[in-house]
Amino acid sequence: MTKSIDSRRTDGDEMSLVDLATTFIRRRRIFYATFFVIITLALIYALMAPAKYEYISLVQLAKDGKGGYLEAPSSVVATVENRWVPEQVANFAERNQRDLPFRVQAGNPKDTNLIRLITETTEEQRELVNEIHANLIADVIDRQQQLIEAARNTLDKRIASQDTLVEALQAMEGSESAGSALVLALQEQAELENDREAMKPAEVLVTSRKSTGSTGPAKALIVTLGGLLGLLAGLSLAFISEFIALVRIRLSDMQEE
Repeated sequence: MTKSIDSRRTDGDEMSLVDLATTFIRRRRIFYATFFVIITLALIYALMAPAKYEYISLVQLAKDGKGGYLEAPSSVVATVENRWVPEQVANFAERNQRDLPFRVQAGNPKDTNLIRLITETTEEQRELVNEIHANLIADVIDRQQQLIEAARNTLDKRIASQDTLVEALQAMEGSESAGSALVLALQEQAELENDREAMKPAEVLVTSRKSTGSTGPAKALIVTLGGLLGLLAGLSLAFISEFIALVRIRLSDMQEE
């Protein structure tokens, strides 16, 4: 039976399902060995790999007196990702002679004035995550405070200018046109003062809050994927070894001729 199968293969005939099954049975030890090695490695990795968690920080951006942003959240995110995060990475590498062991991503949840910092790493890196996030938060807060002070200075100048106008109009109290202008000037002055008082500075809401559950693929999924990989690799190696054996037979026959 074996000879007839080998002769059909040598003659270039197509292999039937019976031929495939026979080949698999002949090379089953290669399949079993490959499958066992890969599934064992997957089990070891699933058991030994440390759990990873998400650490999230939230900063609420400053607002002007009318509820608008002093700086667009998208602009803040771009600055964090392209300036302040690279600075933290470079400073860490310079101090420790190695790369930062995790990434920090910045984002802006839709329709909010929040800046979110996200890091996925192990529990061992928690203190380092706290340090990096705190530094980035300080950068954001400092920038927002500068904007607040600049906006307040602008409003102070406008209020002072409005005070001068009010005083000038009060000096012209006898004029009817001056009276109506004075009312408008007082209204604008009150609005400017309200805007100044209503400004809200940036606020830190959360610093490096750890997620309740671990992230990344579950251990059961790792083992399942390892089993599938072992199955495919085992079958491939089994048939490759059979192919190599047939090539050797063909070369042996050619040498004998």
